Amino acid sequence: MKRRDFIKNSALASSLFFVPGFVKAMDDQLSLPSGFRRLVIIQLAGGNDGLNTIVPFTNDIYYKERPSIAIRQNNLLPFTDELGFNKNLRALKELYDSGELTIINDVGYPNPDRSHFRATDIWHTGSSSDEQLSSGWIGRYLDGYAEKSYHAVEIGHALSLLMKGAERNAVVTRDAGLLHKISADPYFERIERFNGDRHLSEHNMGYLYQTMVDARQSANYIYEKSKVVNSRFDYGNSAFGKQLKTLAEFINSGLETTVYYASLGGFDTHARQAGAQDSLLKVYSEAVGTMVKDLKANNTFNDTLILTFSEFGRRVSQNAALGTDHGAANNVFVIGNQLRKPGMFNSAPDLANLDENGDLVYEVDFRAIYANILEDWLGVDKGAILTSDIAGVGVV
Repeated sequence: MKRRDFIKNSALASSLFFVPGFVKAMDDQLSLPSGFRRLVIIQLAGGNDGLNTIVPFTNDIYYKERPSIAIRQNNLLPFTDELGFNKNLRALKELYDSGELTIINDVGYPNPDRSHFRATDIWHTGSSSDEQLSSGWIGRYLDGYAEKSYHAVEIGHALSLLMKGAERNAVVTRDAGLLHKISADPYFERIERFNGDRHLSEHNMGYLYQTMVDARQSANYIYEKSKVVNSRFDYGNSAFGKQLKTLAEFINSGLETTVYYASLGGFDTHARQAGAQDSLLKVYSEAVGTMVKDLKANNTFNDTLILTFSEFGRRVSQNAALGTDHGAANNVFVIGNQLRKPGMFNSAPDLANLDENGDLVYEVDFRAIYANILEDWLGVDKGAILTSDIAGVGVV
């Protein structure tokens, strides 16, 4: 079996110790030099309803198609004469007012897929709907630029396809202390002593042995760098809030990590959408707002870009269960203080011009956002990572 095939089929593919071998030796510096740019990716998993997130409160079609779940103007946070934030997005409204949020509407791709699994794969891999890729766009970024000591960290339990490359993969952890404790288990030390250099070869066992060594080094590096930083900000009691607290502590500790990824699930609102989505948006907004304040207090926000997406939007019409079914195009949020066009990047969705399924028609290809971030934020060649030759949209 070829090494690459073995990696893809290994049970270790999404485990703690399937970690890239690109961690540099630890140093004594806590902070990184100004200009070390980071990307934070947040997924609203399940398909967030964009129309009840950024609400067109003067649009008659919106209220006609959603007689029970449409949100009235007096229950919104208006930011233009026609649009308002869901009332639970107060922190995002504040970022909008301060020029630190760009809203990109009608983001999608040709021939959209409405399966959660396939749509997520498309967004994670940066593929077209008829293209099957086994590596994520961040994973390919690591493959091409890992020799420069870049890192990627997923705050979670299992490694997502987004963070898997053909040769290297990101670290996945929810807790640096636990990661360090597990990696320090005597079992792994015994394996290292037993194998030594005898199995360091191109064979599968040799590769996995080296991967384990790298994993232990990664765990030690993350723990030693981040253990001295404890956020003083209150992120609340939600699991997502705790994820972003850990993420902020990693950033503020000076980890040489370029990309972070976290996810908030539960947005598959087929029934009784109003209360469920409202609660989730509140959790998202409060956690992100707190993280931004945390980063600002530690002078790390200037070099941090936050991208929020969902794998698809919802249908314009409500269903019989007072929810919405799987749709296509959706809004995307980009947060930072180096935005080229803060505010509304493009026009609000045209509800009078839907596709044959009653879905919003995409205007901005999501890969154009990736291309912009890769070239103009991370400073790498988009052509080495994306499989389609697509121009960036100019968000940053």
